[in-house]
Amino acid sequence: MKEEKSTYPIKEWPESDRPREKLLEQGPESLSDAELLAIVLRTGDGTSGRTALDHARQLLKKYKHFRNLASVAATELCDIKGIGLAKAASVQAVMEISRRYATEKFSQGKAFCRSEDVFAHFHQRLRDKKKESFFTLLLDSKNRIIREELISEGTLTSSLVHPREAFTPAIRESATSLILVHNHPSGDPTPSREDEEVTRRLVEGGKLLGISVLDHIIIGQESYYSFADRGKLKDIR
Repeated sequence: MKEEKSTYPIKEWPESDRPREKLLEQGPESLSDAELLAIVLRTGDGTSGRTALDHARQLLKKYKHFRNLASVAATELCDIKGIGLAKAASVQAVMEISRRYATEKFSQGKAFCRSEDVFAHFHQRLRDKKKESFFTLLLDSKNRIIREELISEGTLTSSLVHPREAFTPAIRESATSLILVHNHPSGDPTPSREDEEVTRRLVEGGKLLGISVLDHIIIGQESYYSFADRGKLKDIR
């Protein structure tokens, strides 16, 4: 079936039907997903006669919803007819803005209270990542946040997350404790044997350095796993 496309460019539509004018007149909540995305894309493709709204519908038809679209590389977007580097960059920029807006920020000096706080902070950022990212949250003697540190990216292994890399930032910042955080690209936060081994190794390394590992939290697609909440750190300590 041949893809339907608009006969006239958007600028020739009645003002009440143009996505940008409709947004300004009726508010952003009145727009469909395709209309919102069309505003991001801005222009159509003069050679094919497709409008920005046509391209937006094409993208949503292919990727179903915004979360899938957010994880697509710019090079893949550019493989779609009519989507060049400028449009791909615009899509990726707005998706990153939405991720950052949705991420609950830890401010320096905020006290760590619950594993749920850590999940809220990292969830939007890590839930759709295609590779594992390993972070430490550095805390002072009152469990207040000093800073977060990205330790490694890639498949989690004992060699990749070595105590030296994990604890060097903590020593530099005079942290007295830390929280380990990483994601599972599969979406399932259940810890693997390697996760358990890395946790044990870092907890034992922290003992030698006088830096407590308070928790290891694994971020999944919709949920998380906390070693502390499950009582898994007691035996190690």
